[in-house]
Amino acid sequence: MEIKTVSIIGLGALGILFGNQLAKRLPKENVRIIADENRVKRYKKDGVYCNGEHCDFHYVTPDERCEPADLIIFAVKINGLQDAIRSVRNHVDENTVFISALNGITSEAIIGEEYGVDKVLYCVAQGMDAVKVGNQLTYDHMGMLVIGDKKPGIVSEKTKAVAAFFEKYGVPYEVDQNMPKRLWGKFMLNVGVNQTVAVYKSNYNEVQKDGPARDMMIAAMKEVIELSEKEGVNLTEEDLNYWLQVLSALGPTGKPSMAQDVDARRYSEVDLFSGTVLEFGRKHDVQTPVNQELFDRVRAIESEY
Repeated sequence: MEIKTVSIIGLGALGILFGNQLAKRLPKENVRIIADENRVKRYKKDGVYCNGEHCDFHYVTPDERCEPADLIIFAVKINGLQDAIRSVRNHVDENTVFISALNGITSEAIIGEEYGVDKVLYCVAQGMDAVKVGNQLTYDHMGMLVIGDKKPGIVSEKTKAVAAFFEKYGVPYEVDQNMPKRLWGKFMLNVGVNQTVAVYKSNYNEVQKDGPARDMMIAAMKEVIELSEKEGVNLTEEDLNYWLQVLSALGPTGKPSMAQDVDARRYSEVDLFSGTVLEFGRKHDVQTPVNQELFDRVRAIESEY
């Protein structure tokens, strides 16, 4: 199989970042940004910019009939996933492959329930320090999309096809043959960095240097390691150090998505991070006091909106 057409839903940081990369290199009609009519009007009126460059996107509404996409990329937040799943319906046929750039460890299964688990590759977006304010996205490090199969130890034809597509059109990527562990590793990082930077109302620099914020972040990540062992994923200190190295390479003035939500007084994905940790803690009778504190502090911030 060969990937020639891609549809992207969600114009947050990742949708703009990778959408712009592809839109500059493929025929315009081969990269479709799915958005409702009101959003399309706003995007066309105000423009969408990536590091100061105007993004020349081809927009389609969910109701428009079109040729099915070879690849669909979900780049929404978790609270918009169900709407997004419905919105891509006209872009799907039996050969469509799905990847999800969402945070957390649940979106692949949710998409698979609707369209078939065999159509969904696992994906982790990592290493980017993109910040979106209004219609402007800025970044120093583009990061990459890590893709692979749900079952460890294999590289399917679907994975090979998406990798060849990314290679051809300049999307930084990596193929991982143990995606469940990579997914949990990124979840561990998000649990630590997203929430800690948000409650400290700071930036990456706050957790790249020694101090109470970094200590809190690492303690929250270690609670995820303990839970991963209960779930049979078995993250280790080596994985913790790997993700800390990923963090150290990010621009110090950048901010993770939850900190950007706090700045904009938006409700965050705290349920996806510490909320999930607390749920697994109850399931396995494991104490998770650091994530409980982070959950409570984020909720307190949001209660002031």
